[in-house]
Amino acid sequence: MMTELEHDLRRLAPVSDPLPDVSEPAAAAQLLDVAYATLDSPLGRLLLATTPTGLARLAYLDYEGEDAVLEHLATTLSPRILAAPRRLDEPRRELDEYFAGARRSFEVPLDWRLTRGFARRVLQATAKIPFGATATYKQMAAEAGSPRASRAAGNALGSNPIPIVVPCHRILHSGGGLGGYTGGIERKRLLLGVEGYGGLKRPEAYSGLKQP
Repeated sequence: MMTELEHDLRRLAPVSDPLPDVSEPAAAAQLLDVAYATLDSPLGRLLLATTPTGLARLAYLDYEGEDAVLEHLATTLSPRILAAPRRLDEPRRELDEYFAGARRSFEVPLDWRLTRGFARRVLQATAKIPFGATATYKQMAAEAGSPRASRAAGNALGSNPIPIVVPCHRILHSGGGLGGYTGGIERKRLLLGVEGYGGLKRPEAYSGLKQP
């Protein structure tokens, strides 16, 4: 999908360059609010979108669809959105390193504007869970200030706009069951496998959160 802004900029580009990189002039002219790029990963093709604040979106394209993701970004963040792969070099590099087993934490800044209220508190707490550890839905609800809101915490995790980087795959049921996952439970298994979870660790392995 080519966004309206991208279409207009490319229409004005020289004929000798049918597919110019318009992101830099657009940014210089303050016409670029959201930059996006795709990445082929072991979990399928991903779309990443960033703002001047930080990474705002990571989507599984076979699950959500590129057009739908871009339309949502245009309506919720800004219609001034362009394909600008170079602006996503850092998060794409960190993801490649993570999948290769060479990275245990992500360092890219995050833009939380696609979350709010209780859901944002749940996801911000989730972002603190380290590589190799897991927590429960009850723990996340407690950390967000509502110990009895496990179901609401599950809904917040299910709508996580930045999966993998905000590791909602590390949240399990109290008894050790995997629970759900946006993009399919098999992806959750694969992510936990990357982190060495073989069913031996207990969900309460991460003690940095409040206990319910």
